[in-house]
Amino acid sequence: MDFTRLQDLATRYTAAWGSQDAASVAAFYAGDGSLQINDGTPAVGREAITTAAQGFMSALPDMALFLDSVKIVGSGAEFFWTLTGTNTGPGGTGNAVWVSGYEEWTFTSEGLIAQSLGHFPAAEYERQLRGGVATPGGPGASTTP
Repeated sequence: MDFTRLQDLATRYTAAWGSQDAASVAAFYAGDGSLQINDGTPAVGREAITTAAQGFMSALPDMALFLDSVKIVGSGAEFFWTLTGTNTGPGGTGNAVWVSGYEEWTFTSEGLIAQSLGHFPAAEYERQLRGGVATPGGPGASTTP
């Protein structure tokens, strides 16, 4: 995938995460594609990926995802992002979150995501759910290689 096409995909993928339409996130994946978040069990297939995305969207109804950067790595890519939102979903704390992370992508020959390995500071995210946003750029606020 050339960089122009990759940047377009990353821009549209970012918008899908902010759309509150979890199925639109899953549409970027191959039918048997997978999304693994940190060391969790991979969500395999579009239905499971929709469920995983919906979990974040439900917890953070005003969630916004920002594309920080994207780069080609070998035959795949790395997608760097920042997520913001307020935990006002069911059982929410009302606290704001702001975390950065990245995904390592491999692609099908059709340009769909075959596998995404996502990384973000889960402990910091949980801390923010309980107590609010850390100082941007402070300890735990970002996970980038």
